[in-house]
This record gives sequence, structure tokens and C-alpha cells, in this order.
Amino acid sequence: MNFVEELRWRGMLQDIMPGTEELLNKEQVTAYLGIDPTADSLHIGHLCGVMILRHLQRCGHKPLALIGGATGMIGDPSGKSAERNLLNEETLRHNQACIKEQLAKFLDFESDVPNRAELVNNYDWMKEFSFLDFVREVGKHITVNYMMAKDSVKRRLNGEARDGLSFTEFTYQLLQGYDFLHLYETKGCKLQMGGSDQWGNITTGAELIRRTNGGEVFALTCPLITKADGGKFGKTESGNIWLDPRYTSPYKFYQFWLNVSDSDAERYIKIFTSIEKEEIEALVAEHQQAPHLRALQKRLAKEVTVMVHSEADYNAAVDASNILFGNATSESLRKLDEDTLLAVFEGVPQFEISRDALAEGVKAVDLFVDNAAVFASKGEMRKLVQGGGVSLNKEKLEAFDQVITTADLLDEKYLLVQRGKKNYYLLIAK
Repeated sequence: MNFVEELRWRGMLQDIMPGTEELLNKEQVTAYLGIDPTADSLHIGHLCGVMILRHLQRCGHKPLALIGGATGMIGDPSGKSAERNLLNEETLRHNQACIKEQLAKFLDFESDVPNRAELVNNYDWMKEFSFLDFVREVGKHITVNYMMAKDSVKRRLNGEARDGLSFTEFTYQLLQGYDFLHLYETKGCKLQMGGSDQWGNITTGAELIRRTNGGEVFALTCPLITKADGGKFGKTESGNIWLDPRYTSPYKFYQFWLNVSDSDAERYIKIFTSIEKEEIEALVAEHQQAPHLRALQKRLAKEVTVMVHSEADYNAAVDASNILFGNATSESLRKLDEDTLLAVFEGVPQFEISRDALAEGVKAVDLFVDNAAVFASKGEMRKLVQGGGVSLNKEKLEAFDQVITTADLLDEKYLLVQRGKKNYYLLIAK
């Protein structure tokens, strides 16, 4: 497979240094991409870069995932208007271990193939580097004029940030440049990849290598992913969409992809899956014939959820979605763990009820009218129950005065009341 051609048709190629494609077609290339370790999980903003590493390995080249332990202690000014918090070594090591576990779902770190992926951390070669040595060995090769010409520096100096640009952040491009030099010298790495906002830092590395030992290296970047409306990809009202289920449940993760717009789905399925070109073209054609069936979104959501989580998590997310939008059963409702239950019914009206009262048994009509305002009156509730329009935990309520006890609770804490087809209420026993 031709790596550059693969990125090009997928819409994952922004800038490419002349000669890069020829190099990749000529030999097995070792290439690296940096990952910021500021959290112990990747989020979907990292996914485009991770997929580039995945495609690189599938095309027969060797990927290096570089954890920016040293640079993470400083902060990259590219695309930022404020300086970031600095991390200690213990936190960085923890974050690195967690990130490697996530990357192992995308890359082969374990087999004996010559293009096995490797994880490297720039803290390992920077921690013993004294300031004086760095200034002598690296700083003398790159002029301040060269560094000042970078867009990321110019924007910060021209007033985009209240506090300007610290010397710490100004040196960032030299540190990233030294990473490229170190990996070139120790691992024969000839290609650096990253987001388009990294082009300035990447080319500084290429220039440093040229000036120190005359080596020729290459670079390519992917576009920054946005939504069709220009909004920031991966950001929701509740924050980032994380790959770790502790921060974003598989259900919410699945729902994010399921709810993207048609035009975004057509772009994202190329970027965030490994589905081949012919199959994607067939899916796009199928979707255009019947957009309301959302074939693209469903396939996209499945592929990414299975890749990041598992087939079982994907199936559970589909089952959970059916509870709200389909004809789910009481049994499937009871299978939900508490986090997914709360995620599915986020935003529905909630009422607190007395666990002690339930222990003795409460008539449904008293519980849903007096204790929780699900119905405006007992008469209204009686009519709806008689018409089969009221469900408790996805089972039709047989009688308006049916006795409800703690045995009816989901996860020993919740009652789900459904009034009509679309109105849900969550009662929480405390």
C-alpha cells in the first residue's frame, strides 16, 4: 500500500515536504508522531494522529509514538493562547503507561515484525541534558530570527495572549527539534508527522538535523479536524470525548459518532476507520439513497467503538440506545450498569423518593402523583393506565394502584416511568 496515497484519499494530508513520497516508496521508513501526555487518557482529538500511525504500520513502515514527557513539562505555544500547567515526573509516567495501553489497540507493539511499533518518551533523553549543554549543542544552530518567524510564535507575540510568550514556551520548538535529531541519530528516523499546527516545530527539527550533521529528513502533517459548521471537533458541552471509559462511557462515545452530521460522517468514516475505499464509496452511495436510515453514522459509530472499546461494549451501547428510541424490554433495561443508565436518561426529569416508604410498599398512583410529579392528577394517571400508556421499568403498568416496592428498583436505586411513547421520568430512591 502507498502510505501517502492512503492519507490523500482519506483527507488526512495537509502539508508534505518534497521528496517524502519518494522516500516512502523506496524503503521501509521509521517515522514518529508526538503525543502530549497531559492526561492519563487520549481523547478523540488525538485519534487522527493515532490513525496516521496505524496506516503507516499497515503500509509496512515503522511507527514511533513519542510521549512528550519533557515537552509536556513545558507546553507547546502552537494554537494556544495561555501557558499550560506543568506536570511532575510521577504523573507523566502514569500517563505514559495508560496511553501505551490505549495505543496497543491500534498499533502492534508486541510481535517480531521488523516494523513493530515502539513507544519512546523524550523525558528519557532530556532529563540528563544540562541547560549549558543544550545551549551549546542545540541552541547555537538555530537563530532567534528563524524561531521568531514561526506563526505560532508570531501570533503569541502579536497580542493573542494577555501574558505574551514565556521563554520556556519560546524554547519549545528547539526541544521538539532536538527530539527529531535524537531519533534520527539513534533510530534512523527520517520522517516526522503531526497536526498542521505542528508544521513550524517539525521544520525546525528538519533544519536542526541539516545544520548539525547534514542529514536529510522529511515531514508531513494532517489537517486539524473540524466539524462542517466550523466548530471544534470532539468538544461537547460536557468536555472532551475520551477513549478511557472512566471519563466517557462507551455508550456516550458511541452516541457521539452516531449523532454527527451527514457531511461530517462522510469525512470521518475515511479518517477514523480502516475501511477500504470501495466499501466506503458504497456506504456513501447507500446513505445518499436513504439519508434518514443514517447508514454512514451507524457504521462509523460501530467501527470506532469496537476499535477503541470492544464488540461487547458496542453491542451494549446499541442495546442502551434502543431503550430510549426502540422497543426494548425490561430485561435489557436491567442489564444496564448505573453509569450507562444515567447516561441514557441524562436530561429526563428526575425526582427523589423515599426508600423507606418503598420498603413498606407504595401505591403507584400515590408515588407518581403525590411523591413525584409525573402526572398532574390521579384522574389523568388512571385514564392513561387504562389505555396502556404507562410503563414502569419498560413493563406496562397493569393497575393505577399497583403496589411498588424496593424489589422494583433498578440497580437498587432507580425507577423508570414512561408516560406515553416519549416522556420518561427517573425516580431515585434515597
